[in-house]
Amino acid sequence: MKLIRFASTLLLLPFFTGCMSTLGPTPGQSQQARVAMLDQIKAEPKDAYFVGRRYYKTEYKFWGFVRASGHPWSESKLVMLNENQKLAPDRGGTSLGTDNNFEYKLLGHFSGDTVYEPASNGLYPEFVLKGYELLSQTPPPIFREAGATNPEKPIIARPY
Repeated sequence: MKLIRFASTLLLLPFFTGCMSTLGPTPGQSQQARVAMLDQIKAEPKDAYFVGRRYYKTEYKFWGFVRASGHPWSESKLVMLNENQKLAPDRGGTSLGTDNNFEYKLLGHFSGDTVYEPASNGLYPEFVLKGYELLSQTPPPIFREAGATNPEKPIIARPY
């Protein structure tokens, strides 16, 4: 009986070895996207504007990561938006976070102040938003952690 089970397993093995998850990019595709992203960042004019990546988490009130143009995501800061001059992009939509993981060209500046966010018990730099332009609704990944952009996961990831 054991021999029959072993033989049937061997016969089915080729079918399962070809199976691969289609839930995300392959490691090769991720690496290729990361290289393309780094090339794009190198082509940006240094310090001419800001680039923001919306990072929506249902439990937290920060806006997302902001970096200066021409700088890598590893130098970005997780920010609180000051919307006194311009509302955040998702405020015009039906609900907050509809633009999760979208990438924007941001016009504005860091005020130099920090803002307390009680759910994370953290202090974050304040970015005064004056305007924005949507760059991509499907930008390349900037996080190592699987599911980092899942709004329901309360873990705060850092870009690489």
